[in-house]
Amino acid sequence: MPELPEVETTRRGIAAALGGRRVEKLLIRERRLRWPVPQGIEAALEGCRVHAVERRAKYLLLRFDTGTAIVHLGMSGSLRVLVHDPPPRRHDHWDLVLDDGVRIRYHDPRRFGSLLFTTEDPAGHPLIAPLGPEPLGDAFDAAILFRATRRREVAIKVLLMNARIVVGVGNIYANEALFRAGVHPALAARRLTRTQAAALVEAVKTVLAEAIRIGGTTLRDYVDAAGELGSFRQELAVYERAGEPCRRCRTPIRRRVLGQRATYWCPCCQRR
Repeated sequence: MPELPEVETTRRGIAAALGGRRVEKLLIRERRLRWPVPQGIEAALEGCRVHAVERRAKYLLLRFDTGTAIVHLGMSGSLRVLVHDPPPRRHDHWDLVLDDGVRIRYHDPRRFGSLLFTTEDPAGHPLIAPLGPEPLGDAFDAAILFRATRRREVAIKVLLMNARIVVGVGNIYANEALFRAGVHPALAARRLTRTQAAALVEAVKTVLAEAIRIGGTTLRDYVDAAGELGSFRQELAVYERAGEPCRRCRTPIRRRVLGQRATYWCPCCQRR
């Protein structure tokens, strides 16, 4: 699943093509995504100018004269910037055609992504309103994380992936941040110390920033807006490295399931 670095990389890739352009046509080939693409969205967007391309958590917000398109990439979705008009492939579900002929094409084999539209402030949309702070902003700090962990028995990795606590820290980057902070993923959240909270917040910010800088992580499906693979996989210290030696101490990496997600850690570097 594309996580925050992949979505931010996509945002940057399509923003250069979309900014200030007018929409000539929205071509929908398949409306049956995670939620049906709303009827009338074509008429709402065609002829409108793109004022901004923003991101909130893993949602892309395309702001137009008439409202905001809310795009989610789901588990296997990607947006490509196409200068020409190649024949659509299977699973190319919609195109946003701009006034200069450039197309933004959405590809999603599993159809778990979405294209929605609102005329209201998207911050109040039911999908966005409950979300916690952005991990790279000042609103997410050690004090916030420490308060959120009090009286919670849930494993710290599970809490870190709770979008009501902080958005965008998906499975890959939760594993990597916990390793960098030296925190065991199964540690009960209420046992996290202030010092550990500070280290973990710093690790989250550093890991996400590094992943964005080199284009995110491609494990299976993800490509950026230019069709390129993300390069952060080469930097992964623990994720999908079970049985391999820790890059820091050479102890074999371990794997277990926490909160129904594969979890990886070094038993030497990440003691409880």
